[in-house]
Amino acid sequence: MTATGGGGAAGGPGGASDGVPGRAALITGGASGIGAATARRLARSGWRVAVVDRDAAGAGAVAAACGGLAVAADVGAPEENAWAVARTVEEFGRLDAVVLGAAVPGRCTLADFTPHAYRDTLRTDLDGVVYGLHAALPPLRSRGGSLVVLGSLAGLTGSPDVFYATAKHALVGLVRSAAPQLAADRIRLNALCPGLVDTPAVAPFRAGLFARGLLLAAPDEVAAAVETVLADPGTGRVWTVQAGRPATPAALPAVPLATG
Repeated sequence: MTATGGGGAAGGPGGASDGVPGRAALITGGASGIGAATARRLARSGWRVAVVDRDAAGAGAVAAACGGLAVAADVGAPEENAWAVARTVEEFGRLDAVVLGAAVPGRCTLADFTPHAYRDTLRTDLDGVVYGLHAALPPLRSRGGSLVVLGSLAGLTGSPDVFYATAKHALVGLVRSAAPQLAADRIRLNALCPGLVDTPAVAPFRAGLFARGLLLAAPDEVAAAVETVLADPGTGRVWTVQAGRPATPAALPAVPLATG
C-alpha cells in the first residue's frame, strides 16, 4: 500500500551504537492494521519511522501520531519504492530497517479467475515486496541493517484465499534464498508469518471466525513480534506469531540435494 510527506522524530532504541542519533525504519502498508501498529511501536522505542502507503491520508495520520514521515507510494510500482526509500534517506539521513508489510486479499478465486485479478493480487503481495527489497538494498549496504518481510501462516500451510497464499509461499522462498546472499553486506533478512490478525481486512469474517473458536491476534502483538525479529541477530529465518503466543522461529525442513 502507500504514503505522503512529513517531518522527523529523534531517538533510537537505546541510542544508535554508531553515535548517530536515531535509527530510521521504513514500513510499507503503514496506514492501518499491522503496519500502523508497527510504526507506533517502533516510534515509542525511539525509531524514526517512514510510513509508506497508497492511502495518503491514512499514512499521514499515522505518521503525525508517530512524529514520523508519510510517503504516498504504490509498492506495486518499482519507481515508487525507489522514491519512498530516497525520501526516507533524505529526511532521516539513513536507513537501518525496513518492514515490508503492504498486502491485499486475493482479488479472485479459482472459480472467478481472471489474469487481471490474479496479477492485481501478486502485484502488491509479491512484486511489492521484491521491489521494496531491491530499492532498500543500496542504503542498507552502506551500514548494514535488518529487513522483515511480513508473510502469513497461509504461506506455510495453505488458505482458501489461493492466490494470496501463493504470494505468501513465494515470500518464504524469497527470504530463505536471498538472505545468505545479503549476509556479507551485514544485511539481515527474515520473514514473520502471523496467523489470524484483527485487522480491517478480517473484519467481514470476524464473527464467523469467533464462532469456530479461532483466536485473532491484536495488531500490536504482531508489531511486538516485528520488533523481536528486527533485533534478532539471525538471518534467513521464518518466524510465526499467533494470538497469545510470542514470536517463534519455525523449524522448516532442509532437504539435501541428491548426490551420486
